[in-house]
Amino acid sequence: MPAVLGFEGSANKIGVGVVRDGEVLANPRRTYVTPPGTGFLPSATARHHRAVILDLLQEALTEAKLTSQDIDCIAYTKGPGMGAPLASVAVVARTVAQLWNKPLVGVNHCIGHIEMGRLITGANSPTVLYVSGGNTQVIAYSEHRYRIFGETIDIAVGNCLDRFARVLKISNDPSPGYNIEQMAKRGKKLVELPYTVKGMDVSFSGILSFIEDAAHRMLATGECTPEDLCFSLQETVFAMLVEITERAMAHCGSQEALIVGGVGCNVRLQAMMQTMCQERGAQLFATDERFCIDNGAMIAQAGWEMFQAGHRTPLSDSGITQRYRTDEVEVTWRD
Repeated sequence: MPAVLGFEGSANKIGVGVVRDGEVLANPRRTYVTPPGTGFLPSATARHHRAVILDLLQEALTEAKLTSQDIDCIAYTKGPGMGAPLASVAVVARTVAQLWNKPLVGVNHCIGHIEMGRLITGANSPTVLYVSGGNTQVIAYSEHRYRIFGETIDIAVGNCLDRFARVLKISNDPSPGYNIEQMAKRGKKLVELPYTVKGMDVSFSGILSFIEDAAHRMLATGECTPEDLCFSLQETVFAMLVEITERAMAHCGSQEALIVGGVGCNVRLQAMMQTMCQERGAQLFATDERFCIDNGAMIAQAGWEMFQAGHRTPLSDSGITQRYRTDEVEVTWRD
């Protein structure tokens, strides 16, 4: 019964998780929160991760009731993500692997989300909508690859929401996206915004520029409220995502949809996806914030699958990469 320890730190979340044969034994996490109206810089985020990662490691082992001797493999996020945070976590993973004399496995962050979603929900072979602060992709598995059927051609949907939160000076605690979601529930007026779907791809930079430019003018004249703008932005970008996901499901003949990534725990997005799936006679799978938001257990789970399939990452190849596409990885652990 292999037990895998996973390190995740590709953005402002730092997590250490333990998974053993499909069971999540521990999954502690910390978040680097910055003041309202600001984002998070790579260097400052890396300092935060370095300050807490050893405490998280001990917390994970204690929660899992395991010692270093019980761990069979160390998994870490190889990419994609922000360079400095990724590197700070990879250094710890490499060090722990050498100190404990354990094999090391570098994991694609996106595939970590997918494998965690499959484990928690029991989805068999779903069309995946992967939505987060750094990535927006529609994915389906075929012939030992997670194939990208559609994606953003500029910024990720989570980045669009986060940057709009800065315009309104919305709190980053617990996350700007969560706070936009709560404000959107009180919105009553739908403001028309640019809707940009290009075939199977989407674009969010135009809608962000439009709403950034219009927000202060519309708020100053009383045309709408901040809640109306949050509501309108959510409705528009989520409708775009539902459209391309449905098109991918039709192409694949899929009867399952799985939402993963930090934006995936948005209840309104889940409701819109649920409506689409019901109309198609399909089933929707989604998780809550424990597993949607970046966490160590998802890296441990993907690492467990890779470890069982014989994957090992030699120290000479144990660096990180900010650009690491989902379809670059050969998925040898699936039929």
